[in-house]
Amino acid sequence: MPENSAQYFFKAFSDPESVARYTDGPRRFVPGLADLHRMTAILLAEHAQQNARVLVLGAGGGLELKALAEAHPDWTFVGVDPSEQMLGLAARTLGPLGARVELIQGYIDDAPPGPFDAATCLLTLHFLDAAERRRTAAGILRRLKPGAPFVAAHGSFPQQHAERGLWMSRYAAFAIDSGVDPELANKGRAAVEANVHMFSPEQDEAILRDAGFPDVSLFYAAFTWRGWIAHA
Repeated sequence: MPENSAQYFFKAFSDPESVARYTDGPRRFVPGLADLHRMTAILLAEHAQQNARVLVLGAGGGLELKALAEAHPDWTFVGVDPSEQMLGLAARTLGPLGARVELIQGYIDDAPPGPFDAATCLLTLHFLDAAERRRTAAGILRRLKPGAPFVAAHGSFPQQHAERGLWMSRYAAFAIDSGVDPELANKGRAAVEANVHMFSPEQDEAILRDAGFPDVSLFYAAFTWRGWIAHA
């Protein structure tokens, strides 16, 4: 992965101060984050059985793990994330729910072979370039049972120069309206513009199809964010 993309944010997510602030950050930058988690639980449950085993890639912080574990008391989880500090935060976020969660430090190649009944990758794939994103999605697919659901959601919006600037302005404006200090919001915008691999929704959907998912459907769109449901 390029030094100026995934590794840039890995360093940030390894910083104790950044990790301490993390649980409050996503909800201020991602419109409808709690509802995204609820929709994810509903979509996975369409095909996942009552005692499903679920792979959560990019599990650091534990927000989606907590939401899914609360929504489905009989599910168990494997959460994978490269940051030891973020996995520690996930453990603290989960509390007693952590008894149903195995946390693994690493990337998709470090995840167990499965097969899993479902998988998620939320607010994560935009840290990867196209080739690594495709490879990661293919790695998730190989670990799923036939027909198992996969939910992905991350930054994805029109990438023409004029449109990109407008959407990034809206990204910062939403954060400011959610209570983020304007200076911090604009620093966040600058970091995203300089270091994150963003693609259009059409490109993102094509990457998932190229990785081997035969059906990919958009279910979530909120300013600069998109979410898809696919099946193995």
